[in-house]
Amino acid sequence: MSEPAVLTVDEAAERLRVSRWTVYNLIRSNQLRTVKIGRRRLITAAAITECLDRLMEVAV
Repeated sequence: MSEPAVLTVDEAAERLRVSRWTVYNLIRSNQLRTVKIGRRRLITAAAITECLDRLMEVAV
């Protein structure tokens, strides 16, 4: 089965193994880019990778 083009906040939280609250905080702080379609906030797999890369740079 192929990977979905976009993830919901819940799916992104599951993939990152954090809470929904943490995902929303990452979005608010502009560390995690999203796409808004209607009222839904969706996250691409590439945005998750970019966010993790930025967080790893800060951690070093």
